[in-house]
Amino acid sequence: MQGEKRGSQPQLELPEMPPSQKKRWESMAKGLVLGALFTSFLLLLYSYAVPPLHAGLASTTPEATAPCSPAPTEPEAATLLANGSAGGCHPQRDIVFMKTHKTASSTLLNILFRFGQKHRLKFAFPNGRNDFDYPAFFARSLVQDYRPGACFNIICNHMRFHYDEVRGLVPPNATFITVLRDPARLFESSFHYFGSVVPLTWKLSGRDKLAEFLQDPGRYYDPHGYNAHYLRNLLWFDLGYDSGLDPGSPQVQEHILEVERRFHLVLLQEYFDESLVLLKELLCWELEDVLYFKLNARRDSPGEAGLLRDRQPGLGPRHTERA
Repeated sequence: MQGEKRGSQPQLELPEMPPSQKKRWESMAKGLVLGALFTSFLLLLYSYAVPPLHAGLASTTPEATAPCSPAPTEPEAATLLANGSAGGCHPQRDIVFMKTHKTASSTLLNILFRFGQKHRLKFAFPNGRNDFDYPAFFARSLVQDYRPGACFNIICNHMRFHYDEVRGLVPPNATFITVLRDPARLFESSFHYFGSVVPLTWKLSGRDKLAEFLQDPGRYYDPHGYNAHYLRNLLWFDLGYDSGLDPGSPQVQEHILEVERRFHLVLLQEYFDESLVLLKELLCWELEDVLYFKLNARRDSPGEAGLLRDRQPGLGPRHTERA
């Protein structure tokens, strides 16, 4: 009997939690459960309310692809080609500006806004945003107050280009323009400007993040990462093509020729003033129509100088911008 008592372990009795403290913990547990349920409900509601982002081209219905039908009361001169009349040059008022990123495009956008307001032209504006649901492909349904057959004079906000969708919003003889930039300079500008919204760059800990990234791009870049398109062939992506396409693919040359066919003028950011002279001639505008102040300009950074040390000196950064 004494051995059994010695070998048995005494049982510990936990003190009972005071009623007030027990009630408080129960309230906290109920709050957490209700919070989790409410969050799940909001996520479910969001999934139904917001359409998913698809990498492919936007699908359209036959009704949505109805061609643009200019009103018969519009002046004939408003839809003539820049040199489309035997009587001389007529100012072109139907313009599609494929606004690319980090290419002085905000300055050109301001020029178009000013011209459009002066002549009371009809703009195709995004519906509730300052871009057409970028980086998704452009669709006519994204245009504010769009109706099948609606016709616009000017389209110029950021989009991921979808030629067929854009083509149906303007008269058949509309002028298509865009602006491009030296790829290395574009990458440097894009890397610094968009870095805060590209999680791939957040794990760069060095002071010069660009140099660290270039030392081992494969370590930090993931083509499927969120906002990864800002870090590779951004202009190619804006124009509606696959930014991950192998440079040796025959599709590259095909797409370049396609751009040449679709756009009447491709401006160069490094030769912005010269490009505006060509634009003035193409559109048959007055000199005052293309005068401008630089918008969102920034000075060259040390990182850019290092990155472009071996680039051609003739392509100096004559005009840079933030947006």
